[in-house]
Amino acid sequence: MKKCIIIGISDSREQWFPPRVMEAVRSGSVFSGGKRHREIVESILPDNATWIDIAVPLSGVFEQYAHYESVVIFASGDPLFYGFANTVQRECPDAEMKVFPAFNSLQMLAHRMCLPYHDMNAVSLTGRPWQQFDEALIEGRPLLGVLTDRHKTPQAIAQRMAEYGYDNYSITIGECLGNEKEESLFAYADASHLAQEERAFAIPNCMILQKTRNRERPFGIPETEFHLLNGRAKMITKMPVRLLTLSMLDLRDKHSFWDVGFCTGSVSIEAKLQFPHLHITAFEVREEGKALMEANSKKFGTPGIDAVIGNFLDTDISNIERPDAVFIGGHGGKLREIIEKLHSVMLPGATLVFNSVSEESKLMFEESIRSVGMEMKRETRIAIDEHNPIYIMLAR
Repeated sequence: MKKCIIIGISDSREQWFPPRVMEAVRSGSVFSGGKRHREIVESILPDNATWIDIAVPLSGVFEQYAHYESVVIFASGDPLFYGFANTVQRECPDAEMKVFPAFNSLQMLAHRMCLPYHDMNAVSLTGRPWQQFDEALIEGRPLLGVLTDRHKTPQAIAQRMAEYGYDNYSITIGECLGNEKEESLFAYADASHLAQEERAFAIPNCMILQKTRNRERPFGIPETEFHLLNGRAKMITKMPVRLLTLSMLDLRDKHSFWDVGFCTGSVSIEAKLQFPHLHITAFEVREEGKALMEANSKKFGTPGIDAVIGNFLDTDISNIERPDAVFIGGHGGKLREIIEKLHSVMLPGATLVFNSVSEESKLMFEESIRSVGMEMKRETRIAIDEHNPIYIMLAR
């Protein structure tokens, strides 16, 4: 395929196209799109037109495209807004591409609501993970447009919001937007009301979330606020130490953060609240850690932290995103072995922070990082109340 024309359409069965688009259709011989798109545009296709269904796996679709000089593709809404044009650019970077957009579904929903949407943050959950949606919730963005799919349905999204305490958004759902006979809008006061809804929303659908109030987002959570391991206050990183630790990790421009020995999850949770863009993987040997992380994450509104239970040294880490920042909160006497394993996967320039409560563990950390070729960059000594002094050490 040397030339690609992509035409955006709505769900309307009465499409209107400007002359330039109609000329592109009349001049074409090979067309493509989803089955729903074909039903909508079939009446305007030339006689003897060739049609290629867009279906997974997409590799097969592009193999068919390769046999033709030019393909006219129909796509939903604006093909450059989380649309098929992005896929074409990736798979056929040398193809000449022309795009004729229509309104995307979130624009149409805002139009139906008479809602100014110039400040709207768009998040796609269509075949995508929760990461960007979680980030938007934690940051408290005032206006969110959300694209759904068959798994991340409006109810599933609302259940996640309610589970983590995000009841501070009103929600409007639009289904089959542009389809004169099937289009519908539904409004809910908050996520808990939508989560209890039993009806199945017609596909396609999308959502607009409007913030109704600010949700508390603490900076520096007192350790007494966390659910603790067997009620033991000594088994948690104290708030001043925790904040200094995060400062030394320098997480603003990091992407993947590992918390080894998370116990109550306080460091991971504080990191997620302040740097919600992070992908956080937290490791803990104690089985009780899973319930603790879940309870504390729900209490403080930090979805998306991946908790891995088991001995870190025995854990398969080959399929986990490599870290560019690591905190070691517990080592069980195996600090050297843990650092060796971490060093094998840490990205170049990654930061490693360790809090030492004794001269013995301080010396062990210094020897361990030297043995793998890492360099000590910073060391700070801090004492809180009557607790023993702690050394916070940064290696790179």
